[in-house]
Amino acid sequence: MIETVAIARGPYRAELITLGAALRVLQVPDRNGNRANVVLGFADLEDYRGPPRFYGAVTGRYANRIGGARFALDGVEHAITANDGANSLHSGPLGLDQQLWDVVALTEDAVTFRHVSAAGHNGFPGTLTVEARYRLEEDGLAILLTATTDAPTVVNLTNHAYFNLAGEASGSNILDHVLRIPAHWTTPVDAGLIPTGALRAIADTPFDFRTPRRIGERIDADDEQLRIGQGYDHNFVVEGADSAVRLVATLFDPASGRVLDLHSSEPGLQFYSGNHLAGGAPGTSGRVYAARDGLCLEPQKFPDSPNQPGFPSPRLDPGQLYRHDIAFRFRTAESADDAFAS
Repeated sequence: MIETVAIARGPYRAELITLGAALRVLQVPDRNGNRANVVLGFADLEDYRGPPRFYGAVTGRYANRIGGARFALDGVEHAITANDGANSLHSGPLGLDQQLWDVVALTEDAVTFRHVSAAGHNGFPGTLTVEARYRLEEDGLAILLTATTDAPTVVNLTNHAYFNLAGEASGSNILDHVLRIPAHWTTPVDAGLIPTGALRAIADTPFDFRTPRRIGERIDADDEQLRIGQGYDHNFVVEGADSAVRLVATLFDPASGRVLDLHSSEPGLQFYSGNHLAGGAPGTSGRVYAARDGLCLEPQKFPDSPNQPGFPSPRLDPGQLYRHDIAFRFRTAESADDAFAS
């Protein structure tokens, strides 16, 4: 049975569920102090078991895509379960997002979930023990994802929250949100959304968010990568030292004044503009979402890294600790100039 857990601190309140250790509700104040839920989710908990939307879930064992649903490790080829054409997406059916996690610690403002993924699950080597800790802090929500293994494997974990800073119940989409990503490169993809292994400079392209841009400004531009993704669904190579927690994106909603500063210790950021959200079961406010009613900013390793020797390695060996620090920091601003002043 899917269970819910609530945590609160100051003006923030979060509701999480044991299926996928998923963030279902995150209430955040606007510039006038009015709180609203800023993440998408299902009204009925059982709908989380349906066709996967990954709302707020911890995705893995390898988040994002692995081309051909296979990879080699120490000369041994591992065939994993395909669920996105010939490829693996978020580690195939019944990945971490569809597993019931145990609550191993709970306080007023924090909760820790744990799940043990058996060796061979969906073809991945090694027994993987994963923990996800959510903690409300004075300026938002901090997430700590850790994992250990008993055999060499590959790991890439993230949180798959869909944000709409105007509010999940607002009825507005995210095209008027303003985004900044401190990245000079993306990892371009083929027709199956698998990285080619190259890096593409974002200068003079619709992917240049180094200065703040309205998301809808260039989403329908004449660009091959946008056509492949039917909008944004691409990995950005974010600036900063490896494993250092730093600012990887800032998102601003002019209507509510809410600002999200996203921090992460991983080298990549998948920006997905919710291109395929239309339809499905009702969301938490009772309405059915339309395309681009929410967006994902998923910090992570690069997609298909197990097959791309030029990308940062996702390998994890026994005795090592995988650690990914994520923080959703919130504030308010009167204007875009104010939101992006620093």
